[in-house]
Amino acid sequence: MENFTDYNDNKKVTYHEQTDILNILKLRAVLKTLPDFCKDYFRAMDPLTTTKTRISYAYDIRIFFQFLLDENPAFKDCSMKDFTVDVLDQLKAVDIEEYQEYLKVYKNGDKTETNGERGLKRKISALRSFYAYYYKHEFIKTNPTVLIDVPKTHEKSIIRLDADEVAMLLDYIEHCGDELTGQKRVYYEKTKERDLAIVTLLLGTGIRVSECVGLDIEDVDFKNNGIKVTRKGGNEMVVYFGSEVERALKKYIEVRENIVPVAGHEHALFYSTQRKRIGIQAVENLVKKYSRAITTTKKITPHKLRSTYGTSLYQETGDIYLVADVLGHRDVNTTKKHYAAMDDARRRKAATAVHLRED
Repeated sequence: MENFTDYNDNKKVTYHEQTDILNILKLRAVLKTLPDFCKDYFRAMDPLTTTKTRISYAYDIRIFFQFLLDENPAFKDCSMKDFTVDVLDQLKAVDIEEYQEYLKVYKNGDKTETNGERGLKRKISALRSFYAYYYKHEFIKTNPTVLIDVPKTHEKSIIRLDADEVAMLLDYIEHCGDELTGQKRVYYEKTKERDLAIVTLLLGTGIRVSECVGLDIEDVDFKNNGIKVTRKGGNEMVVYFGSEVERALKKYIEVRENIVPVAGHEHALFYSTQRKRIGIQAVENLVKKYSRAITTTKKITPHKLRSTYGTSLYQETGDIYLVADVLGHRDVNTTKKHYAAMDDARRRKAATAVHLRED
């Protein structure tokens, strides 16, 4: 990731601020390829959405216009920049249904892209939002997107590590070097304390991988055993950790003190082997690498470690509001959907908890 400096007051630009800057630059680049009228929509979105949402929507809207060029004979001689807002009024509900079908499998240059239920829903939601803006502001007279059904998504069962698997994973990271030789052993020894600290932190706090890689050394408070994380939407929150996380972090920080970081990365808590702030992909790869040795039937990602923490916290406390707060869910219904429904054992207790008559 590039590094930026605020030249007005020479203050540190945080990881999340850097991410926003990069997303804004990406959005500007995508807007140059889209029809000119699209700028109004994205300008209106700015105060209401994150930069990540806007760039995702921009990519999705571009796919829609590419679909019109590739699949609709009426536009075969057009280029994307030729489109004016009037094109939205020329489309019917059947065109949107054809787009929905197209999204399941389509060509993007030499690459074949596919979308499952969630991908389809997001792209249709983006198009609905796009149409709604121009309809609301009376640029167009029709809105065919409201005439089609939004694709349904089926809830998947939560994949998480069981308690014994958590212990096995941490033990494996600590000791798997005994099985390695040569360069693999050297690399393991170099990254062992960092990897153990990251996995322990994810399992012990339930923070998101983006929150983890965004941590600065100044965000760790051992006096109160807390870390300051920046949640979705930019809100800051202190998340507290236990003694196991404390030990893992302190051991890693001892190693970190001997690393000379690349300029601009001095504040990062976790470093890559290139001495820069570690990235999301690198954390995903290390979690995948270690977890494959523990289970072959579960595809474990950093988000699954978050689910493992949320499940354990709910089973220990039974407090869904606490789980929602700690995980940073804005809506407790999101938490209920993921965690409350799975606790069958707790529900079974209801059968004997209430006595209608004394024996």
